[in-house]
Amino acid sequence: MIRYAITDRSQLSPKSANAETDRRIALFALVKQWAEQQIEYIQLREKDLPAAELEQLACAITAMIRSIKSKTKLLLNSRPDVALAASADGVHLTATHGQLTPTQLRTLFARAGRPAPVVSISCHTLEEVTRVRAGQADLILFGPIFGKTIAGAEITPATGLEALRSACDAAGDIPVLALGGITESNAQSCLEAGAKGIAAIRFFADPIHGKIG
Repeated sequence: MIRYAITDRSQLSPKSANAETDRRIALFALVKQWAEQQIEYIQLREKDLPAAELEQLACAITAMIRSIKSKTKLLLNSRPDVALAASADGVHLTATHGQLTPTQLRTLFARAGRPAPVVSISCHTLEEVTRVRAGQADLILFGPIFGKTIAGAEITPATGLEALRSACDAAGDIPVLALGGITESNAQSCLEAGAKGIAAIRFFADPIHGKIG
């Protein structure tokens, strides 16, 4: 099973009034744990951070991963510039029209003298999966499989396991990772539907490094 962990420091409980500092410390500790566990991919998804601060964080994470000789690959969410600056392994994109394509990203990395990046793309429909397959992404994150509910109310509609099965068929040789509402009890059903792994924020989190909501 391919494991693809996604960061979100906003869901890490602060330990003092200095919440932002505590969250960043907790985030780094959590990412270090993932790297020690040899989780295959980590997506750094801290969209609210200014580019300079995101680059500093990405550099620290990249250096840590390499210092412990982990096989984990670090991907930056929608920031190829930061990925290049931090010597990260790749970039995550959405399937929205107008985004850079995997081919364009690989050309960008090649011009910078860097190895070809890992490119993952999130998809929510079969049409997007088909388009991403033609663009030759390395990974497709498909979902939300189980949606999201708060106090019993559906906030994010679920695509469902049958849609996941269809997405896996439509993706061809590109691995599809199930995303959205994944738990210990339903992860196996995603694999049985054809997913090659799990992409998640909460699923891989360890409570000792901050409570994940």
